[in-house]
Amino acid sequence: MAGTARYLRYILFAFVCIIVIFFISSSSSGPRQHLQSASDILKEQSSKWRGSDAQTPAKADAEKAGSAATAHVRPAAATPMSATTPNLKAGLPPPKADGSHMNATFVTLARNSDVWEIARSIRQVEDRFNKRYNYDWVFLNDAPFDDTFKKVTSALTSGNAKYGLIPEQHWSFPSFIDQERAAAVREDMRERKIIYGDSISYRHMCRYESGFFFRHPLMLEYEWYWRVEPSIELFCDIEYDTFRFMAENKKKYSFVLSLYEYVETIPTLWESVKGFIKEHPEHIVENNSMGFLSDDGGKSYNHCHFWSNFEIGNLDWLRSKAYVDYFDHLDHDGGFFYERWGDAPVHSIAAGLMLRKDELHFFNDIAYYHVPFTHCPTDEQVRLNNKCHCNPKDNFDWNGYSCTSRFFEINSMKKPEGWEKQQ
Repeated sequence: MAGTARYLRYILFAFVCIIVIFFISSSSSGPRQHLQSASDILKEQSSKWRGSDAQTPAKADAEKAGSAATAHVRPAAATPMSATTPNLKAGLPPPKADGSHMNATFVTLARNSDVWEIARSIRQVEDRFNKRYNYDWVFLNDAPFDDTFKKVTSALTSGNAKYGLIPEQHWSFPSFIDQERAAAVREDMRERKIIYGDSISYRHMCRYESGFFFRHPLMLEYEWYWRVEPSIELFCDIEYDTFRFMAENKKKYSFVLSLYEYVETIPTLWESVKGFIKEHPEHIVENNSMGFLSDDGGKSYNHCHFWSNFEIGNLDWLRSKAYVDYFDHLDHDGGFFYERWGDAPVHSIAAGLMLRKDELHFFNDIAYYHVPFTHCPTDEQVRLNNKCHCNPKDNFDWNGYSCTSRFFEINSMKKPEGWEKQQ
């Protein structure tokens, strides 16, 4: 009897197991609801932050085809829908800044050998600023850009990348220059170990940046420019449109660093400037920045200038009759070749004399490095607000060789708290 009961229990247990297995198998064979992994969620949210669906193969192919052209044109970004509005409270930047774009571009004078140095600069500018605005980028060279340069740089720029060849007449000795005299000057500067003193290409570069880059056919399309050079660094986020700021505040020229020019490179520059002032007094405006340039009312030049490897400025001003007359006067005096005039003092003197003080701007919040000088905002809160990673001890603004204090003084600007500690 006991044996029979034990067998019945075994049979009952086996029957229950069969029923359980049946329910499990039927559940798994039906439709399954997918439980998203963390990576799936991030992928989904990423497409929402971009404001569009993931790129289709057709769109990818079109983009590749476009990148092979001389002007690398980006497809228009899709308009973000309300359902895909980025979560700004989480600190995520919008896919693109709101509002219409200014007619502006970055501009870089570079050679093919500069590709990796300029790639670093582009990445800095894109990450800190241009990923929000997608402004174009114009590259200029006195020789054709090679495929590597175009491929690397166009992959990094969020706006359209354009590549221009500098006309030979803008990168050569003008007919009025005495070649023997110019060669003798270069040899003398080489012996005196003056930086770039024996370089022909450096002189062509300074002359081109002073008088021709804004007249290149590619640049004629734009009203505003931001000059970027190889191997620069931006230390802070720039969360507003600098071009729009310039326009809305009626600024025409801006800087982040200022210093004294090498005296040996510009011995007669100011005499040439005074000749221009005498010839064209109509181009000199009232309430200008002569006090930044001269300590004696214009009799002599104190050698202060804005460091022009960073500039945000108005191209219409550079193309104006006043500026072109100024450049032509200096050019025919020959100092680009008989001395070693740089584009920085040439631009700075023009801005100081032909623009009102209130048309110049110091971008304190754009922390910047170009060997060997750094601008790092003195105010700690500015650095924290803009996620800066520069060391304030490296700030050059209040150094004795800087002219930024002079700019503050002539404009009655209050220096930031703690500036004395950075002298």
